[in-house]
Amino acid sequence: MARNDRRREPRFDDSDDDGELRAERRPPPRARAKKKAKARRASSGSLFGSLIYWAFTLGLWGAIGGGALAVYYGSQLPPIDQLAIPKRPPNIAILSAEGELLANRGDTGGAAIRISDLPPYLPKAFIAIEDRRFYSHWGVDPQGIGRALLRNVTGRGGMQGGSTLTQQLAKNLFLTQERTISRKIQEAILALWLEHKFSKDQILELYLNRVYFGSGAYGVEAASERYFGHSARTATLSEAAVLAGLMKAPSKLAPDRNPQGATERAAQVVAAMAQEGHISEAMAKTALAHPARARHDTGAGSINYAADYVMDMLDDTIGAIDQDIVVTTTIDERLQTVAEGALKEELDRKGAKFGVTQGAIVSLDPNGAIRALVGGRDYSESQFNRAVSAKRQPGSAFKPFVYLAGLEHGLTPDTVREDGPLNVKGWQPENYSHEYFGPVTLTRALSLSLNTVAVRVGLEVGAKTVVKTAHRLGIQSELQPNASIALGTSEVTPLELVAAYAPFANGGIGVQPYIITKVKTAAGKTLYQRKAASFGRVIEPQYVAMMNTMMQETLLTGTARKAELPGWQAAGKTGTSQDFRDAWFVGYTSRLVTGVWLGNDDNSPTKKASGGNLPVEIWSRYMTIAHKGVPVAGLASGAWRPETAAAVDEVVAKPLDDLIGIFTGAARQPEPPRESRAARPAPAAERLRDEKPTAQTAPETDETATIPAPPPPRPRAARPQAIDDLLPPEDIPGAAPAPARPHRGERAPSPPSVEEDERNFVEKLFGGG
Repeated sequence: MARNDRRREPRFDDSDDDGELRAERRPPPRARAKKKAKARRASSGSLFGSLIYWAFTLGLWGAIGGGALAVYYGSQLPPIDQLAIPKRPPNIAILSAEGELLANRGDTGGAAIRISDLPPYLPKAFIAIEDRRFYSHWGVDPQGIGRALLRNVTGRGGMQGGSTLTQQLAKNLFLTQERTISRKIQEAILALWLEHKFSKDQILELYLNRVYFGSGAYGVEAASERYFGHSARTATLSEAAVLAGLMKAPSKLAPDRNPQGATERAAQVVAAMAQEGHISEAMAKTALAHPARARHDTGAGSINYAADYVMDMLDDTIGAIDQDIVVTTTIDERLQTVAEGALKEELDRKGAKFGVTQGAIVSLDPNGAIRALVGGRDYSESQFNRAVSAKRQPGSAFKPFVYLAGLEHGLTPDTVREDGPLNVKGWQPENYSHEYFGPVTLTRALSLSLNTVAVRVGLEVGAKTVVKTAHRLGIQSELQPNASIALGTSEVTPLELVAAYAPFANGGIGVQPYIITKVKTAAGKTLYQRKAASFGRVIEPQYVAMMNTMMQETLLTGTARKAELPGWQAAGKTGTSQDFRDAWFVGYTSRLVTGVWLGNDDNSPTKKASGGNLPVEIWSRYMTIAHKGVPVAGLASGAWRPETAAAVDEVVAKPLDDLIGIFTGAARQPEPPRESRAARPAPAAERLRDEKPTAQTAPETDETATIPAPPPPRPRAARPQAIDDLLPPEDIPGAAPAPARPHRGERAPSPPSVEEDERNFVEKLFGGG
């Protein structure tokens, strides 16, 4: 029994600590612990090994897959040995006549610039914010990619792409802006090729000249000119920070559109530069205390109208452009600014009152050089160049060509024609006031813009002759040869109308308006140099003198009497089309020929804006400033002078006769007064001085249309034939006009007293006192 008591039976309960069913003797606790540790080590070792195995396997397959993708997408690129940097689109630098930069044109909008010409902190600003490890990686930066992925996952620092400057350059040079895996792979391949092909500084220079900075500016030079108005060579630290900050979002952070956003981004750039040791803490504090401010073009930058016209003319001047060029123009930057300001200020003050929304100004030298060209009120709102492209009815501003045709067919400024009702095959042109003034001289008819007289003269010489005359002087648009051509019903552009007035200012020489004087390459090679050229004589000198005499009266007593240009001899003509749709004034001196047009783009009527009000005011403001400091010179006078000059002897003799009569008692018999070009209109004519709209609808007519016969001219004194006799005596400063004959509805002026005659005589002989 004792033996059986010592026997151990297997246990099947769960009282054991390990919860195991055992049939054998349990080992000691220490042995059991060692066995467990060994089992755990074997298990973990097996897991780690598995991880290593699968990581290697997946990595290998990933490398194979990545390599396959690289080979596939790389095969879609040009062969590496044939890969070349695309040629940079040429830039066109447009200079003023004085050599100042006016604008850049071309796909880049700025000239290429070398990195050595830039302030050191400018390229470092791009490195600090875009690619801190630029000088240490080999085109693709795994560390940068990992850092960007980590920040994107954690949401710290915003979304980042991890592309290097080299990758960004590759994208700009060779690829599109799409965000796809294929593009990123090709970008990496091209970045590696760029790093192999070029040095780091060369890559950085390419980058700064090719990337987009918003507002149409490609390259750091174009961006600096666009936003700050000067070259990147002189950019400040705060400006450099703004330019570098644009890389994140060029359009969104443009300093002229979002100054606050641009300033905040620039502060991040400055902080990054200081952190990387590119600038000192003092420089950083100064830059942050004085943030950059973008330049805002005054008056909406009208110089762009001139720059656009330069680009249009370049095609005909040098043809295709395949390199950077520099274009010197005729534009005077000061006059351009004055013209722009005069137009904008007048429209701001009175545009709403007169229902005028747009305008244009063209100013030429008498030889055809364009000195100022304003194609609209605000270039940022409308790029349509009204100065060179808008065709509008010139109204009475066309009448000088009608009267010139009349002079060339035997009329003179003193020729008298009837201002009265007229019927041309059912068309009955009339003056705006519905009043007529009977017999008037052509000079007075032009100065007061009497429509019936202009139509009579046009019909006398023939509509086709008028058209030929206008085309000869420089009008290029098609003109309709009908009776209404005398009232300016065929449309023309402001530029061609102003150019057609130039022969009156220069003595009769036809001109071709031009804006380009010289074209050179960036290296200085001359591609084009304008030579002096003209259309030759288009008006004989005696007719130039006659027309200048007639159109001077427009500013003295006619529709442009509000024009002011102290000290200068000026002439011109106003114009207003039907329903006040167009208001013009073209006036000139011996130095400048300037035309102003006002109206609406939709051709809607204005609120009685006429050539004699707003355009004259704009012209006066511009021309007054433009002529400051310029030596005074008169208009061409030729050998002709008005018939009233024949009365000089009478002007001299009359006071002497009166003085003699005092002592002898013999009174000189007065002669009836004669029509004079300088006679001031009586009150009834005052209502016609402000230019009124001309009728635009008229029937077609032939050259022989019948009109009421004009009244016969009054007898005139015999005119001297010798040229010397046509000029005033040297000892008389000027010929006094004879008193005007009163017209219908006028009161005869009272004759001057003897004392007044004597005083006038002395003043004329000795200049007064």
